Amino acid sequence: MITEFKKLTIVRIRKPAQKLINKDLQWFCQSLGLFSARDKNSSNFRIFIELLKAAKQHRPISSDELAFRLNLSRGTIVHHLTNLISSGLVIVENGKYILRVSNLEELIDEIKRDTDNVFLNLKAIARDIDTELGLEKREYETTEII
Repeated sequence: MITEFKKLTIVRIRKPAQKLINKDLQWFCQSLGLFSARDKNSSNFRIFIELLKAAKQHRPISSDELAFRLNLSRGTIVHHLTNLISSGLVIVENGKYILRVSNLEELIDEIKRDTDNVFLNLKAIARDIDTELGLEKREYETTEII
């Protein structure tokens, strides 16, 4: 299982007003930063949807098959797959690609665990730096608001 990722973008946007699968998928992918101004054909989103279909069948998919299905160049596919792997969303199994886990809720749980670990490491190093530099931790008083 992936224990670290290189770059993950989380975008806080308003949830769709209506419960429609396509709108929900677009919101989910937008929230994970899968859309960008440079991606004019929504290639990243389309690749993610194909990977989602492959996950439903428990079948990894090759970059060639993705290129054929989506009518995109293999170079474009590989570029986006590399980004999806770096984000911790996709893994490689025997030269083929599949979502990191079998469903989206599990995927979010995995991403949360990853980010929690990053913040734990940041906090530990921050504590070490504070100690090394002699920086004091501010004590906060709690007051009751009436």
